[in-house]
Amino acid sequence: MNFIILITQLAGGFMYFSVMGIKEYDVFVIGTGTAGKGVAIDCVKDGMKVAIADNREYGGTCPNRGCDPKKVLVGVTEAFKMANNLKGKGISEVPEMNWQDVQKFKERFTDAIPAATEKKLKKLGIDMYHQSPKFLDEQTLSVEGKTVSAKKIVIATGQKPLELKIPGREHLLTSEDFLHQPSLPSEIIFIGAGYIGMEFAHVAARFGAKVTVIEFADRPLAPFEEDIVNYLTEASEALGIEFIFNAEATQVEKLRTNYRVTYKQNAKTQTVKAKAVYNTAGRVPSIDELDLDKGNVAFEKGGISVNEYLQNTTNKNVYACGDVSASGTMPLTPVSSQESRVVSINLRKENTEKIDFPPVPSVVFTLPQLAAIGLTEAEAKEQGYDIVVEHKNVPHWFNAKQIGEEIYAYKTIVDKKRNLILGAHICGAHADEMINLFVLAMCGKLKVEDLKQMVFAYPTWGNDIKGMV
Repeated sequence: MNFIILITQLAGGFMYFSVMGIKEYDVFVIGTGTAGKGVAIDCVKDGMKVAIADNREYGGTCPNRGCDPKKVLVGVTEAFKMANNLKGKGISEVPEMNWQDVQKFKERFTDAIPAATEKKLKKLGIDMYHQSPKFLDEQTLSVEGKTVSAKKIVIATGQKPLELKIPGREHLLTSEDFLHQPSLPSEIIFIGAGYIGMEFAHVAARFGAKVTVIEFADRPLAPFEEDIVNYLTEASEALGIEFIFNAEATQVEKLRTNYRVTYKQNAKTQTVKAKAVYNTAGRVPSIDELDLDKGNVAFEKGGISVNEYLQNTTNKNVYACGDVSASGTMPLTPVSSQESRVVSINLRKENTEKIDFPPVPSVVFTLPQLAAIGLTEAEAKEQGYDIVVEHKNVPHWFNAKQIGEEIYAYKTIVDKKRNLILGAHICGAHADEMINLFVLAMCGKLKVEDLKQMVFAYPTWGNDIKGMV
């Protein structure tokens, strides 16, 4: 332990000397989500002295206020949709959903996470802090009024909602508010039609809310294959969701019983009202509180600037992993786990592991689901591939027909020269599981003929992928 001497000038001219210890660590991790927690556990098991800090409840976004609780809400609406599809085909009455009940059910998953996370970290001997640290210099941090130093510092603070800098933004709610909403408003506006906006719009609409989505672009989910997104847009509108595309929200006003959103669309100013307005316009790296400049830590729009080892480009004592790293990967929980593994190896074995991820799948948990991996048709053409494209809507296939699904669409892109799958895009009931089979095919570099020769169980959704290429 190092010491610093504080010299204080008292009234009367006397000097008071005090000695304060600086705690030293091999690794100090900022953030207790999937990425940060993984690094801390790996390092302490390898004999390092480790500390971890978080200014929120321990466990991170995904299990506390993200993927997991969201999927609980979605799960109830899946059962409701299935019953609706099969009404008169064996189902006599569609069950009634209850928002308060599903919130209580969700809390069985979320409430235990922070304490369980802390218990595990404490048992391993990791020192825990409950505040966002600030850099004092390249290897020194201030946290909880204490000064600590570390040989290596890992930033794994994730992302937070993008602030919409418009008048009345204090009235905007976030995805976290939606997940903890004690009662569902009867009319809702979502500003932003990305993952979060689309997923929550579907949940809210199925629970009976009148939903409006304002989106700056000309369609939802801009990074996804447009042909397949169109099916989801059609299904969303059939559900009663109203889209306002090519529109920019410019103001939010609180009225007596409603909120009014002003937006510009095609050079015209218009308004729409609802009982609640949610900002679902996207997320940004959570780095504001760290005083990165004092630590000589380079950062950019996508987060902490890193090299192929996930090491900061200006302060070599700092690493970043998960959604906060500007690594060029997707901000998804499985990617955070992989980046955590890379950083923990490089901390313990001095930069021996480079970031080199295979194709990563992504899923939008609307109903129907949207899932994708690899290149879109446009991307494949831009990269110069000679491709074979197959694009169909197949609600007549058995799996869709037997659960009454009207939308079951796919688009696959195959490299004609090598007969390898470059991309797969699905809109359907079990797209999330089917896309995982495309992960295996693409990571294993299976040729189309190899995939078609495999024998899958039937009738299963997985078997359908052989008919998609």
